[in-house]
Amino acid sequence: MTKDFPPDRLSTNPSSPHFDQDLLQRGVGIRFKGVERRDVEEYSISEGWVRVALGKKVDRHGNPLTLKLSGPVEAWFESGGDEGDGDAE
Repeated sequence: MTKDFPPDRLSTNPSSPHFDQDLLQRGVGIRFKGVERRDVEEYSISEGWVRVALGKKVDRHGNPLTLKLSGPVEAWFESGGDEGDGDAE
């Protein structure tokens, strides 16, 4: 069985070219600087950054304001693509 990994860059914003609904539905876990984060709006593993929402503040278009943080990023799928719950090794 081959392991699959999330893409190098992924966004939760539907207007972004890095948005992929199918991948997001599988659930993507993010570890930034050794800490799991649940508030990541976008990430790039190769460039080493994440974008996180800045509270409940929004811009004039209604999009959440984000802050770009630099550091080591790890990503993984929280669930398998074909409902295989027993692949954690």
